[in-house]
Amino acid sequence: MAVHVSRELLEKHDKAGPRYTSYPTVPVWTKDFGANDYLDALRELAGRPDDELSLYLHLPFCAKHCHYCGCNAIVSREKDAVDNYLDRVERELDMVIDVIGKGRKVVQLHWGGGTPNYLKPHQVDRALDLFRDRFDVDPDGEISLEIDPRISSPEQAAQLRASGFNRISMGVQDFEDSVQLAIGRKQSRERTMRVFQGCRDAGFEGVNVDLVYGLPGQTRESFAGTLAEIIAIEPDRVACFSYAHVPWVKPNQEKVDTTLMVKGYEKFELFQLTIAMFEEAGYDWIGIDHFAKRDDELAVALRERRLHRNFMGYTTRPAPHMLAFGMSGIGEVCDRFVQNSADLAEWGAAIDAGTLPIVRGHKLNDDDRLRRSAILNLMCNNELPFALTTRDFGAPANELLADGIDAMQPYVDEGFVTIDDERIRITDLGRHFARNVSMELDAYLDPDSDKPLFSRTV
Repeated sequence: MAVHVSRELLEKHDKAGPRYTSYPTVPVWTKDFGANDYLDALRELAGRPDDELSLYLHLPFCAKHCHYCGCNAIVSREKDAVDNYLDRVERELDMVIDVIGKGRKVVQLHWGGGTPNYLKPHQVDRALDLFRDRFDVDPDGEISLEIDPRISSPEQAAQLRASGFNRISMGVQDFEDSVQLAIGRKQSRERTMRVFQGCRDAGFEGVNVDLVYGLPGQTRESFAGTLAEIIAIEPDRVACFSYAHVPWVKPNQEKVDTTLMVKGYEKFELFQLTIAMFEEAGYDWIGIDHFAKRDDELAVALRERRLHRNFMGYTTRPAPHMLAFGMSGIGEVCDRFVQNSADLAEWGAAIDAGTLPIVRGHKLNDDDRLRRSAILNLMCNNELPFALTTRDFGAPANELLADGIDAMQPYVDEGFVTIDDERIRITDLGRHFARNVSMELDAYLDPDSDKPLFSRTV
């Protein structure tokens, strides 16, 4: 339920903090964690042959850089760039398979980018076969990818569905012409709608849309128009991300004219508008920035307090391990987080040398696992039942995390959370500040640091 957040309240609690895609968060991971540490995790996984897996493939190629983009993407003019990349993905896969063995059960496979639909049909089939030849991919599992409608068509949608994908997400960002010009992404409504309908006609189980708020040129009126057009086509799920302007990390963003961007409370009002319009249209607000139709499995899972999140997003079918392939891929295996090099040449050189291309990682200890469980529940399900930790950690959360829970008292006073003998529950008002609440359980945050590691509330 959408609730009003005043300017004063937002400004009081607008602070930099993690989005908690993982805990501990990536800046905490160490570069001392390398290929041998990952091999240790894979050997442990080999000893757990019945554990199901999720797989992620990063495909970095794009036809053109958009000004606003924060993804690990490249524009290559090399004729054989994709095939050469897939050659190395194949060798990376084989290094992993040599340790864990073939035929492991996979319940979730996702392609991100970049622009996965940049691949030609034969390259799509080749890349899928790389996984199908080495894993037992559940035909009832979630096989998904992201696409750019600007280089897609209904015919491509049909080909992707025939290849085996059953969920698809398309980037829209904003339909307003002036906004598209400001972010270097010209994308006609007509083509987008035609591709969307092509996905429906192809029989995808889920057709999802990505939007971004806080872009240059957006106004409340213009963004309301984009939201209304998206609601009219009834996507199953919508992600509405906050634009993070980090040109020191992504130099392409230097082309963004920040004088055209709404900031602070005015930016926050765009997201409040998004919540109100989608809820009015029959969607539930999921996590921080997602929406799903009320009969969608994500919305059902949220109501039943069994929603989960991994590096691929919100899910109802989590596997205990996620293997990631390709440059910048992030995996999670046997209580280790691992990340591949995000530099294409460095990633490729490691594979050519017969080495897994790991550049950083983290091995979770018992305290990490406890806090990870607690934060995930707060961020996904808006509550933390104290009894949840008894089975895995020997005592209820209000005993094990007493200091962090006591530190939440100011948020109780603000009406963001309620705390009783059984649970912490995040209120409708507090959902806007779920990151702030969760930060009280983060053992790694340095409250005195002014280093901009994380985005702010708005």
